[in-house]
Formats: sequence, structure tokens, C-alpha cells
Amino acid sequence: MAILLNDMDWQFKNEVLQKICTDKQRPELYNCLTCGMCSAGCPYNGVHDHSDPRKILREIALGLKDQALNNPLVWTCTMCGRCTVECPMGVDVATVIRTLRGNFGLQSPGFLQDVVNAQINTGNQMEVTQEDYLDTLQWMEEELQAEVDDPTAKIPVDKEGADFLFLWDPREIKYYPQDVQSIAKIFWYVGANWTCSSQWWDATHYGLFNGNDEESTILMKRIGEEVKRLKVKEVVVTECGHATRAQKWGPKVWTKDPFYPVKSIIEKYKEWLDAGLLFVDPSKNTEPVTLHDPCNMVRKEDLGETLRYVLKKVVTEFREMTPHGRANYCCGGGGGLLAMGKDIQPYRMSKGKLKADQIVATGCKLVACPCHNCWDQLNDIIKHFKIDARLAHLHHLISPALILEKRPVQNT
Repeated sequence: MAILLNDMDWQFKNEVLQKICTDKQRPELYNCLTCGMCSAGCPYNGVHDHSDPRKILREIALGLKDQALNNPLVWTCTMCGRCTVECPMGVDVATVIRTLRGNFGLQSPGFLQDVVNAQINTGNQMEVTQEDYLDTLQWMEEELQAEVDDPTAKIPVDKEGADFLFLWDPREIKYYPQDVQSIAKIFWYVGANWTCSSQWWDATHYGLFNGNDEESTILMKRIGEEVKRLKVKEVVVTECGHATRAQKWGPKVWTKDPFYPVKSIIEKYKEWLDAGLLFVDPSKNTEPVTLHDPCNMVRKEDLGETLRYVLKKVVTEFREMTPHGRANYCCGGGGGLLAMGKDIQPYRMSKGKLKADQIVATGCKLVACPCHNCWDQLNDIIKHFKIDARLAHLHHLISPALILEKRPVQNT
């Protein structure tokens, strides 16, 4: 294909660099050799069309602005980061894609922007009213008290000075309220000093996907405001990969004020296991279990070993997928693809075939999935490919297997 000099915008690469929101060195993009290792590392290169990251990096390098911004990869990419694992220069391709999405006037496909708008306007992506949110917490608190036969078991709201502020996924509130009870049971068991906010409680952050840094800054500032208002020591995020990534990474790049530590709830499980506060009977979970590694949690936040440490403590038989850990295959629904509508759905299922084959190869019918985005995608994969399998968060395995008689005496 001939490239005309008139088609080249020599400032485009610099413009991308200037607009990148990153905690790395911006000039790293200059290190790109356009060698193709990113394309070699992408599991989906060749699985479906518009899946060649090297092509878009070359378009940027050559100043082919119109071609780059109209390259379907901008939206078909899940921003999983596996390409960067293979890149000899460590170029953060996912962040380049995010920058193109949100800084050059592009319109998000499907209802991705609607999700962000809902969170900006109502405080959570599913537009749960404050009344319904608080009623759900109260309802699940009563259910928890009945389950553990302890009227002091609480789901505290707006408690000042707690050790941590817990952020929910709106799905837990709106569609899976029993998950609220399951998580709160674990907190009760270990005697956690925790709280959740009545105002800004949504851990999810689709601004990570649409690339709009102004909107992401608004959402991130809200969490920081709650940390200060409630005087908590740290923030803990529910089992969600992109939420964990956004809440850990966001204060560094959006508010430039990482004054509070952020942990995944998975990290708290490990802390409590190590501290002798969490006692689980793995014989309650004898079915073979495999693990789906959420890209944002494992590849970008390096929590793969933590996930495995916890899982091996609570089940009797754990089987790895191939590949796994940092080399894992994305579920195919990341990067906001779940919210991009019917036009993207064929790409999701093309990607999902690799994950379906991985699951079947393990022989497991139970898949541990510590991420709500991945959960929805894997559910679609299971139905689409007619796999005999079901999903579980880690708290689904921990909560029913708690050894109540071993609950630390000082916390009773």
C-alpha cells in the first residue's frame, strides 16, 4: 500500500504522547520498534479481523492520524495488556488504545458512554437509588444476623474511623444481593472494622474504557472525598478486575493524589488467612476448580499469586488453565466490549472461543472468577458454546466453608 506524504501528520505521535494518562514515562512510546512482537503476543491476532496491534502502532509512528483513529482495533481491543508482556521495549499498548478512544473526539460504540453517564449523574453505573441501595444493605444485614445467629453482625454505613472503606459493584446491590450477605459474613467472621459509603460506593469505573480522563477524574475524586470524610485508613475493592485496576491506578494518573492505599478484597483474604483470622474448611469445596485470571487484576496489578494462594487454601483440587497467570487469555469482554452492543458481540464470541477451549481442557465444571465483567462474559461464553460449567467468586467458596467454631474469640 502506497503512503503519501500528504497523508502524514508528523505531530500526531507527539499529540498522542501529550494526551496519554500514565504512571510510566510518556516518551516510552518512542521506544516502539514496530517489530511486531505485540501482534505475536496478542492471542486474537488472526482469530478475528481488526486484531493487529502492530498495524495501529505503525499508523501512529507514521503520522497516519485518520487511519489510526478509524482503525476498528481502537474498539475491538480488550486492552488486556498481553501484547505488552511480549514487547521487548515494554510499550503500554493498552494505554495507547485508551488514549485514542478518549482524546480525539471518537464516539464510543453501543452503550459504553451511557454507562459512564449514569455513574456521573447518579453515582453508580446501574442508577440504583440511594433508598434502594440502603434498603438492600439493611435487608442483607438482617439476613446475615439470622444466618450467623448474631444480632450484632452489621453492614456499617458511614462509620467514621474504620480500617477500610469497602466499594461494591452495583451488580451486587441490584442483581446479586446475596453476594452482599456472603461478603459481609466474611467481614463479620474476621471481626473487620469496616464501612461503606452512603454516597459514593460504586467500585466500577467505565471511564477506564471510554478513555475520557475528565470523567475518570470526577469519579476518582469522589472516592478520595469519601476517604477523607469517613477518615478511613484504606480502600478495599470487591471482586472485580477493572475496578481494582481503576481504583489502584486512578489516584496516580487522574487525581495525582495517591494519599490512601487501595487493596483488592483478595488481598484482604490473604492477610486474614496469614494472620490466623480466617479459618476455612476446604472439604466443603471438593469439586475440581479452575481459575480465570482477570487481566486487569493479574497482568496489570500482579495479583495472580495472591489469587492462587487463597484459592488453594479453600478448595481441595485446583487445576490451572493453559496458559495462565500473566500469560492468560483475556475472557474477551474486557476493555468495555461488554457495553459496546451487537456490532461488537461477534468479536467477543470469537475471542471467547479460546477461553471456552481452555475451560473444557481442564475438565472442571466450576470456574473461579474474581471479576464481575469477566463473570458476564464467561456466562455468555458458557451459554454460546454450550459448556457444562458454572462460575463462582472466591467469596462464594469461602463464606459457606467458614469454620464457625474457630472464629477468633476476641472477635466474638
